[in-house]
Amino acid sequence: MGKFIYEGSVKVDIDDRALRHLQMVITAKLRRGEPFAFTWKDDVSTGNGRVTIWVHGGSSIVYRYTDARQPELNRAWTDALAMTASSPTGLYLVPEPAERPADGAPEVILA
Repeated sequence: MGKFIYEGSVKVDIDDRALRHLQMVITAKLRRGEPFAFTWKDDVSTGNGRVTIWVHGGSSIVYRYTDARQPELNRAWTDALAMTASSPTGLYLVPEPAERPADGAPEVILA
């Protein structure tokens, strides 16, 4: 379980795989100079509430991973997260979708 730390005081536990995908999206947005809101749900143990932060170029962000190995990226997931980050509600963690084939063709599932 990794940790997302914002401005040194806001900390949330996020699975390493999800954190890696969030890092990719957040970094891309900030490189383009695009500030955005980032919202997540608190764990039940801390009240089951919701937190929203405003992420901008001057933000202090730390991504702390439990595992030294970087998880494989799922392009479909980074695309889905990027879409939320560009929406009026801002970035939030969505479930990981099935990965699309590398050629961009629709995935064919045989039953």
